[in-house]
Amino acid sequence: MKILITGITGFVGSHLAEYCLGLPDVEVFGTVLSHHLGDELKRIERIKDKIKLLECDLTNRVGVARVISQVRPDKIFHLAAQAFVPSSWASPEHTLCNNIIAELNIFEVLRELKLNPVIHIAGSSEEYGLVYENELPIKETNPLRPLSPYAVSKVTQDMLACQYYKSYGLKTVITRAFNHEGPRRGKQYVTSAFASQIASIEKGKQEPIMRVGNLEAIRDFSDVRDMVRAYWLATEKCKFGEPYNIGSGQGHRISEVLNTLVAFSGVKVEIMQDQNLMRPSDVPVLICDSSKFKEATGWYPEINFDKTLKDTLDYWRPELI
Repeated sequence: MKILITGITGFVGSHLAEYCLGLPDVEVFGTVLSHHLGDELKRIERIKDKIKLLECDLTNRVGVARVISQVRPDKIFHLAAQAFVPSSWASPEHTLCNNIIAELNIFEVLRELKLNPVIHIAGSSEEYGLVYENELPIKETNPLRPLSPYAVSKVTQDMLACQYYKSYGLKTVITRAFNHEGPRRGKQYVTSAFASQIASIEKGKQEPIMRVGNLEAIRDFSDVRDMVRAYWLATEKCKFGEPYNIGSGQGHRISEVLNTLVAFSGVKVEIMQDQNLMRPSDVPVLICDSSKFKEATGWYPEINFDKTLKDTLDYWRPELI
């Protein structure tokens, strides 16, 4: 079976590639941008000789056609995206064009080549946006009220995946993943932002001052290693063209994440709120109801959140030598 992972050198892509390589009779291909072959390549250092990397700008239709015609995949996991919410405020045009056009190119090229692999579209809990207290935990039927350009781009990806299934029969599988963390997460994201600062303080490379954004938000966290297992099961068990929430069902306040990581370290720190880390609008609470996905696949998270945080901190300690 040939598997194509877009954005294979990303946080989730690298873990998914490792998971797929552990399955029988699987050949893994991945797309990369040439200017991403720096720090991100370290994420796949252990497996780079077992996968085939293909340079491709997914917003370029000709490049997408070249890759897909070469690989002729049985499954596509479309993970490549501008995925950092604050960056979508700074550059909404880039976020919308990159995330929407890349997916559209994949769909159109598959139609032109008359190929119909299973296509996993990685959506986000950010699509739900403004959620009222009486709507928790969040089901797939909850209204989508996106509060960032990134969230709008993911809603559009969802809708396109549904439309191309209904209009053309493309075998799209749509997941809406709630927060997932773990080793190799970029340090612009909250758990790694905290963990990397703590590791830097431990080594005396940073004053014992933690710069933080909004600590009151509540998020549903899963481990990335559980999430990639869920993505594979989604392509095996879920109905095409329908959305599926994936999450732990447990809410954690961001302040709890910070306090847990500090406790693992034992360092004494001063907490300083940085207005540059605050968003123009933020989603206050996101807690997942993943009963639909669990019933379809039998998936349950196996890694508890304390282990996720400890593994993240342990990842950053040698990175900052």
